[in-house]
Amino acid sequence: MNNSQQRGPRSVPAPRGTERSQARRAELLATGRKLFADTSYDALSMDDIARNAGVAKGLIYYYFTNKRGYYMAIIEDAVAELVLRAAGGVELPRTERVQRTIDGYLRYAQHHQAAYRTIVTGGVGHDAQVLAIRDRVREQLLSTIAEGAWGRTDIPPLARTALVGWLSSVEGVTLDWIAHQELPRETVCDLVIRTLRRTLAVIEEFEPAFPAPSVEDGERAEGQDG
Repeated sequence: MNNSQQRGPRSVPAPRGTERSQARRAELLATGRKLFADTSYDALSMDDIARNAGVAKGLIYYYFTNKRGYYMAIIEDAVAELVLRAAGGVELPRTERVQRTIDGYLRYAQHHQAAYRTIVTGGVGHDAQVLAIRDRVREQLLSTIAEGAWGRTDIPPLARTALVGWLSSVEGVTLDWIAHQELPRETVCDLVIRTLRRTLAVIEEFEPAFPAPSVEDGERAEGQDG
């Protein structure tokens, strides 16, 4: 049997909607995460990707069209996981949910550093499409924080602006933390939560209809977590 005959059965992937096809796509995404974590976008060719994935290059084109499509699919997959971690715990009391959101966010950044950096910094050359994905993540996080703080997501412009400023600081803190790894995650989480409390207190000064949750409520939730 010649090489083309040996490759024949593998050259026709299962339909995209099948379980086997979804598993193969997930494997390719996992490979891509590792590759782009260690190598820049421009330095990786489709031949490199196919070789590391152990598949024919045509299979990657089949699922993702081209290298950019593959890269964007990896980013979308990373974002989905980040949002899932951050937005979980809907059954918890609101204050606890905010704390879980922040801890999940930091856990994700700690264990998926390359993907996190790409999401918050805008990807290759501040890619507009990646920036749009980042903005979507921010909106999800802002909604989760607002819901946890006030039980609603329709908030006044000043409250939104203040929370956007807080989230931008969280991104900076997180990038520095994963770059140096000098502090335990629990300490960073506590730092971020404390700065959020201060931000909510300032919002209350400007918008009395949006009072900050009491410190006692936050401390009770921390005690339950411990």
